[in-house]
Amino acid sequence: MSRAESNWERLVRSALQRQQRRSQTPGRITSGLASVVPSALNAANIDAILKAADEIQDEDPNVARILCEHAYSLAQNLDPNSEGRGVLQFKTGLMSVIRQKLVKKDGGEIDRSQDIVRIQEFYKRYREKHRVDELQEEEMKLQESGAFSGDLQELERRTLKMKRVYATLKVLGEVVEALTREVAPEGADNLIPEELKKVMESDAAMTEGAVAYNIVPLDAPVVANAITSFPEVKAAISALSYSRDLPRLPEDCPAPQMRSLDILDLLQYIFGFQKDNVSNQREQIVLLLSNAQARLRIPEEVEPKMDEEAIRMVFGKSLDNYMKWCSYLGMPVWNNMETLQKEKKLILVSLYYLIWGEAGNVRFLPECICYVFHHTCLQRE
Repeated sequence: MSRAESNWERLVRSALQRQQRRSQTPGRITSGLASVVPSALNAANIDAILKAADEIQDEDPNVARILCEHAYSLAQNLDPNSEGRGVLQFKTGLMSVIRQKLVKKDGGEIDRSQDIVRIQEFYKRYREKHRVDELQEEEMKLQESGAFSGDLQELERRTLKMKRVYATLKVLGEVVEALTREVAPEGADNLIPEELKKVMESDAAMTEGAVAYNIVPLDAPVVANAITSFPEVKAAISALSYSRDLPRLPEDCPAPQMRSLDILDLLQYIFGFQKDNVSNQREQIVLLLSNAQARLRIPEEVEPKMDEEAIRMVFGKSLDNYMKWCSYLGMPVWNNMETLQKEKKLILVSLYYLIWGEAGNVRFLPECICYVFHHTCLQRE
């Protein structure tokens, strides 16, 4: 190793140790290298792998080392010449972390097949230690009963813990699959026991519960958040649900794990809107509808239903500027507003907000949004 490389590695090690000392201060959150992954490497999910490595470092340093090495391998594949901004510094720091874990004491090669076995055994121990099966059953019972009484702070703490556990299990499963394909590209399935494979698939499905949300956990229902039990929110979710009158989705359309298909899923499939945008606008529309419903002070029912007036209010306010734009240009909007069915109104509102969510700087030109929305409606027809 050259003198320059040695000095650089010593500098990186010192910076990491200083950051670790800061993170041990009460009230600070440990971030590590996961917080400094260059934007050029975002496509490889490297930050999630390094977060999982930090999470399990104290439990099994060897498995943490395997995760770090896999992250380094992904970074090397994405940018082998380290041409991206900050990639060289990141790789050097990550390699320094790997060396600090004392992986290659004799400088020999690592047996990847043993790494696979080690991760599989740790996967089982990690699930048992965190009582994943028991906690899943408890959470499902609470969700089915709708009982949110008790210590909500404790429920929130447990929910956050489960999110971390599921995120770590997801990374472990992905790394195991990647290493098996690397060792035996043709016989990768034979290296993972069938029983463990089913468990990993089940845990991967539960990671939908770790999806981030703003206010309403539609894609990630959690016990500690009672907002989805409010009647007006239930009515809004029901109004957006997918009905038989809508075009039939093909069988290859991915169905969400934690909720039913709705109007926004249909629009996403037809026009290709981004997943995060669809999730954000779904929450926004549910909140708009539920707030309009709450203002009407409708008596609670056993099965809450969205009132026509609430839908009309949201439709009128959301598309007011578009209707003015059409009037200014002398173009017909709709022959009769009152004849529009509530389902079509919800589709139009959803489509408008999905376009607005992906418009970027174009949203500062409202007439451009109206133009895109107008022609998208024509295409939808």
